[in-house]
Amino acid sequence: MLHGDISGIVIDEAIEIHRALGPGLFESVYETVLAGRLEARGLRVQRQVPVPIVFDGLVFEAAFKVDILVESTLVLEIKAVEALSKAHAKQVITYLRLMKQPVGLLMNFSCATMVEGIRRIMNNHLAD
Repeated sequence: MLHGDISGIVIDEAIEIHRALGPGLFESVYETVLAGRLEARGLRVQRQVPVPIVFDGLVFEAAFKVDILVESTLVLEIKAVEALSKAHAKQVITYLRLMKQPVGLLMNFSCATMVEGIRRIMNNHLAD
C-alpha cells in the first residue's frame, strides 16, 4: 500500500474520531481509538513503539517512543494541545530521520476541526 493511501485512511479516521468525540480529551484516548479504527480497516498498527538511538558507538535502547507506527512506515505523533509549535514538528522530523522513515503525520486533536490539526511532515534526510 502506498504512503498516500495509508495517510488518506489515517486522516479519514482521525476526522471521524474528532467529529464523534470532539476536542478536549487526553492524547492517549485519541491514540487508542485511532489505533483501533486503523486496525479495523486492516492496517498493521503498533503503539508506543520503542526506538533505540545509536550515538558515539553506544546503543540507547528505547530512547524514545513513537505514538503510532502504521504499516511499519508511517509515523503518527498524536497531540491534544492548544496549538502546535515548531518544536512539535521538529520532534517528528527527528523521529523520521532517526528511524529512516519517509513521512509522518503530526495530528492535533484539540483544534476546532481535525483538518486544521494535521501536518504532513517529510524526511528530507533519508540519505543521512
